[in-house]
Amino acid sequence: MTGYDTIVIGLGGMGSAAAYRLAQRGQRVLGIEQYAPVHNRGSSHGGSRITRQAYFEDPAYVPLMLRAHELWDEIEADSGRRIFRRCGGVTIGKPDSVPFSGSLRSARQWNLPHEVLDADRLRERLPTMRPADDDVALYEQNAGFVVPEASVAAHLHLAKRAGADLHYEEQVVTWTSDSSGVRVGTTQNYYTADQLVICPGAWAPSLLSGLGVPLRVQRRVQYWFAPGGDPAEFLPERHPVFLWSGAGKLLYGFPAHNGLGEGVKIAFFGEGGDCTPEDIDRRVHAHEIAEIGAHAGARIPALPGRFLRAVTCLYTSTPDEHFVISRHPSAERVVVACGFSGHGFKFTPVVGEVLADLVTEGGTAHPISLFDPARFRHEECA
Repeated sequence: MTGYDTIVIGLGGMGSAAAYRLAQRGQRVLGIEQYAPVHNRGSSHGGSRITRQAYFEDPAYVPLMLRAHELWDEIEADSGRRIFRRCGGVTIGKPDSVPFSGSLRSARQWNLPHEVLDADRLRERLPTMRPADDDVALYEQNAGFVVPEASVAAHLHLAKRAGADLHYEEQVVTWTSDSSGVRVGTTQNYYTADQLVICPGAWAPSLLSGLGVPLRVQRRVQYWFAPGGDPAEFLPERHPVFLWSGAGKLLYGFPAHNGLGEGVKIAFFGEGGDCTPEDIDRRVHAHEIAEIGAHAGARIPALPGRFLRAVTCLYTSTPDEHFVISRHPSAERVVVACGFSGHGFKFTPVVGEVLADLVTEGGTAHPISLFDPARFRHEECA
C-alpha cells in the first residue's frame, strides 16, 4: 500500500493545476513545492500573461486554447478569484511576419472571430500605436490576459479544498520509479505513491535529466513604465494586449490593468542569456531598460515614459519551442510536463486536465501528439 495515489512535484502554474484536477477526481494527492506558495523564484509571476486564440506557433494549439478559455471561467467561478480578463489583443507586423501570418492562418483555419487592420485602421482604432505604413494587424476580441499569481493561488486553494496534501518549502532531491510504484526523497522525508507527476519548470534539466529532451533555461526581464500623455489611453477598457514584430524583435505588452499607478508592462520575447535557477542574474541593468524603452518608443510614442520597475523570471524551452507533456519514456508511472516558457501559461487549466487524464485514464482525448518527447530522439537518429 503506497502512501498516496499521486505525488506532484512543483506547484507553480502547471503543478498547481494538476494537483487540483487529480484531487477533484478523488485521488489521494501529495503536492511538493520547494518554495512558499505563489512565489516569484520561477516562471509563474509578473502579474500578467497574454492569452490569445489565433495561435501563430501552430494551429494545433487552438483546440487546447479554446478549452483553456472555458476552464479559466470555471476556475474563477469555483475559486472566487479574478484571473482572466478579456480586453482584446492585436498582433502587428509585416504581412509575411510569422506572428501575423501564423495568427491569420490559425484564425481562418478554426473560424475564430478576428479582424485584419491596415496601418491607417490600426492608428484609428488604437491612437497609442504608430505602425509603419506597410504594417498590418490581426485583432481578436477574445484575447486578453491572465494573472499567473491568481491562477496558482486559485488552483492551490481548490486542490486543498478537494483534499490534496500540499507541502511547501520542501525541496525534492531524488525520485525513483519501478513496477511497484514511485518514491520521492526530499530535504525532509521520503514519500511513496502509485504515480508521479513532475512539473519542474526551470528545474527540469536536473529533475528530468533522463528524459532525452535538450531543455534550455534562460533569463527574461519584464518591465513596467508609466506612459506619457494621457495614461487613461492604456486602461484595459481602451487598450488591448499586443504583440509587435519588427527590427528583428518581438515586443509584447499589456494595458495598465492594475491601475494607472502600476504602469504598462512590456517585454521582449526571446531575449535573454542562458542561466540556471541558481546563477540567474536577478539585477536589471540600465542598458536593458534603455534598449526596450527605445524599441517601444519607436512604436508607441507614450512609452517608455517613466521607468517604474522590472523583474526577472526563468524561461525554460525546448529547441522547437513546443511543450513536453507525456509519460516519461523510461518510467511508466511518471508523467512529465515541461518546456512551457514563452507561450505556455495561458494553457495552465487544460494542461492540468490533461495531466489528470494521463494519470487516471492512461491517455487523454485532448490533442497532445505535438508534445511527445520522442520527437527529439528521432532528431538524434537523423
